[in-house]
Amino acid sequence: MPASHDVKGIIRHVAEIIIEELKLEDVTAETFNSDMDLVDELGIDSMDLATIALVLQDEYRITIDEDDYPKLKTIRLIADYIEEKISAKN
Repeated sequence: MPASHDVKGIIRHVAEIIIEELKLEDVTAETFNSDMDLVDELGIDSMDLATIALVLQDEYRITIDEDDYPKLKTIRLIADYIEEKISAKN
């Protein structure tokens, strides 16, 4: 599990996962806009999102319901969702 559980740390880690999984070039976790709409602006499709969700579930040891996927439109929303799930477990 990633060391940082605060939203800022989670945002950075989620950005790193998205960059790695989607093989994005010319962007780093530091330069990734955490409020960018991943579907409309980045072009992530449902398969990409499912893959990212699986990685996040493994990394953070949480469950992400498929019904929640439409809510996970930006890295910031994903980080808030993960933080909420972690807090609910503790």
